[in-house]
Formats: sequence, C-alpha cells, structure tokens
Amino acid sequence: MYPELFTFDLPVFLSNLLGVKHVTVYSYAFLIALGTLAAAIYTRWSAKRELGITNISNTFFYLIFIAGFVGGKLFFYLQDPLLYIQNPGLMSDNFSGGFVFYGSFVVIIPYIIWYLKKHKIPVLPMLDIFAITTTIVHSIGRLGCFSAGCCYGAPTTGSSGLIFPTTHGASVHPTQLYEVLLLVCIMLTLLMVKKHKQFNGQVFLIYLMLYALGRGILEFFRGDDRGFIIENVLSHSQFIGLCLISISAYFYYKYYKQTDLKTINI
Repeated sequence: MYPELFTFDLPVFLSNLLGVKHVTVYSYAFLIALGTLAAAIYTRWSAKRELGITNISNTFFYLIFIAGFVGGKLFFYLQDPLLYIQNPGLMSDNFSGGFVFYGSFVVIIPYIIWYLKKHKIPVLPMLDIFAITTTIVHSIGRLGCFSAGCCYGAPTTGSSGLIFPTTHGASVHPTQLYEVLLLVCIMLTLLMVKKHKQFNGQVFLIYLMLYALGRGILEFFRGDDRGFIIENVLSHSQFIGLCLISISAYFYYKYYKQTDLKTINI
C-alpha cells in the first residue's frame, strides 16, 4: 500500500508563513481529487450533449467536493463518536483516509437538487447523469482506500487475500478492489439502461438499488470497524442500503406507472 504519494519541502518564505516545512500528498486525497475532476468533466460533457445545458458553474462542483468531504467525515466520526470526543486529536488527520460514502451521498444529493431547482435545470435527467458520475468518482476513490489501507476486509485464506499495514500480518479480503469491480459493473449497466431508459430518473433509481444491494453484500466481507445497528448482524451501511432500496423501488414503480399510463393515453 502507498498511503503517502510524495512529500516536498516548502520554500523558506512559505514555511515561515505557514509554520510547516514539509507537505505530504496522500494517495487517498489525490485520488479523490482526481476522481472529482474526472466526474466533473463527464458531467459537463453529458449535460451539454444530452440536455444542452452549459450554465453549470465551477462553484457548483467545488461545493459538491466540500459537501462530500464534510458528509463523509461526519459520518465517519459518528461511527464511534465517543472515540473522537475522548481523543479529539484523531480528527486532525483528515486527508489520509477515513470517509463514509453514504455520508457524502446524503449531504451531496440535497445540495444538487437545490442547485438544479434554483437554476431551473431539469432535476431527474441530471440525476441520471449524476448516477454515472458517482460511479466514476466513487470507483477512483476506492482505489484511494486501497492505497491508504483502509476499508479492508475480513481475514481470509483465499488466493485473493492481501496483507495491509494495519492487519498485523493477516491476509484479508481486498474489499476496496471488490467494490471498484462492483462500481465498474454498475457503471456499464447504467450506460446500457441509459440508451433505452423509459422515464427520467430511471438510471438514478437503478443506480441506488444496485449499489445498495452490492454494498450490502460486500459488507459481509468487510473486517474493519464501521459500526453496526445490530451488532455483527446489520451494519450502518446495510441499514442505509435497505432504506434506499425501499425508497427507490417505490419511486421506480410510481414513475414507471406514470410513464405506462401516458403511453396508453397517447
């Protein structure tokens, strides 16, 4: 694993100004930034090509990044709040790992919907685009998890097992890589659905259900401490996933029936 990409020395005047001599670029933060950039490029290109939308500002993407950072960190701390209350110094390590995807997700989506409505941009067609955007940034971000050595799996004797710096020599499931594969498969599925979608929002809802289902299965292979609703039975992520599947299935049925009725009326 390569948690630190590289370290460089600051010029003397900057060192004196900031009070630090060296700056470390973490693989996790770098890959998150790279994924965000790739996702922003895809979003702009798709919005222009599919919807003729060109008025999405750079600030919109900057605030998505900030919202994702804050939400992901907040949910990470909430997994074990007493630990961070008793050891506040642990919260200073904000760039080497330690994010919860669902935390980022539940903060970002309301912001996106608010922004789209404010600027009179169609919400559901854009959410279909953002479904694929999310798989891009998330898959690259999981490579960052792999580099940082976090979000690893349970011990295994299988051939796929790897040893991480924090697993004390034990071979574990590389669940970060499993999730990258899951996300790539979901992305390819969404691209196929997108070509033949029956209603706006379909791609986004399918994304929510597929990811929640896949993530719920992956949780059985996870071995890090990520918090449980029911100890060793139902994790926080599995619970959120079940809620998302239920809500998404409801809206999928609702929009599908509306589309079907319109087709009959025509």
